[in-house]
Amino acid sequence: MLSFDFLDDVRRMNKRQLYYQVLNFGMIVSSALMIWKGLMVVTGSESPIVVVLSGSMEPAFHRGDLLFLTNRVEDPIRVGEIVVFRIEGREIPIVHRVLKIHEKENGDIKFLTKGDNNSVDDRGLYKQGQHWLEKKDVVGRARGLNFVLNKNVEPNLKVCCFIN
Repeated sequence: MLSFDFLDDVRRMNKRQLYYQVLNFGMIVSSALMIWKGLMVVTGSESPIVVVLSGSMEPAFHRGDLLFLTNRVEDPIRVGEIVVFRIEGREIPIVHRVLKIHEKENGDIKFLTKGDNNSVDDRGLYKQGQHWLEKKDVVGRARGLNFVLNKNVEPNLKVCCFIN
């Protein structure tokens, strides 16, 4: 059964205290949004921090690892680089390593990805008829591993390595 004890506390507050609490909450939420938007601008990524959701990149990354992403347009994508990409028709982005690069004569670059823990490349994950990813599919590229969120209550510092 739900407990609404906090409503008793709210009823006991005078109007000034209630307004102060609402204002504090609003400032916390707006500060978090401003920090997130600032990170988006600095990193060039629509999602500057992502959580690894599957074991497909083990042993490099485990479930719960936080990845710091950048997505600078001028940086070329290289074989071996870890990218986070979104496939049309799927909401959740995927974290995998670039396996092959295919460069056309006009300069367009396409690439193929694969999870380190997977036995085959990602062509089976791409939309039907798509055999390569393009730069427009990339949400960001992993630049650092910050923390590991274990089943423990507190996060452990795993490693803080930054890839150039």
